[in-house]
Amino acid sequence: MSNTVKNQKKILQKLGIEELNEMQLAAQHAVHSSAETVLLSPTGTGKTLAFLLPLLAELDSEEDEIQAMVIAPSRELARQIEQVAREAGSGHKINAVYGGGQSFSRDKTDLKHRPALLVGTPGRIADHLRRDTFSTAKIRILVLDEFDKSLEAGFEDEMSQILAALPNLEKKVLTSATRADEYPAFLKLID
Repeated sequence: MSNTVKNQKKILQKLGIEELNEMQLAAQHAVHSSAETVLLSPTGTGKTLAFLLPLLAELDSEEDEIQAMVIAPSRELARQIEQVAREAGSGHKINAVYGGGQSFSRDKTDLKHRPALLVGTPGRIADHLRRDTFSTAKIRILVLDEFDKSLEAGFEDEMSQILAALPNLEKKVLTSATRADEYPAFLKLID
């Protein structure tokens, strides 16, 4: 049994999950094998775990910079993703950054010891990038969770700035509960 499979079994045990559902299994395969994955599934079907498991499996424990970023449209969702990632007990440092009650200076202090995974809202992450709080050179994986909600909330400029600041992206994962008619050009999705 590979280390990835062993680690995943441990994570599922910690989360009290016996087995992944069909969508989560398909998503896991897609994220591991594709540079771009669009994960469409209704709310409440386990999309967070569907993208977190392959993301956590691809993090390098020897790297001391941020390797993956998850962008969520609200601080509530960012906190939820951070909580699930922490409860998974992967051994990787995880931080969440968002406005609305969390000070920027606290974020800066927390980010001095780089997490492997950074979760946050588009506005706060874009603000950190403008202020050059952390390096983006090692970020290989980007998840835009509920990306359509971020667009509806008016975060298109921030999301565009974030993608432009990630020169070494190898994987993009977009999640949504609803199918998009078209995707913004700044996502640079392969047709």
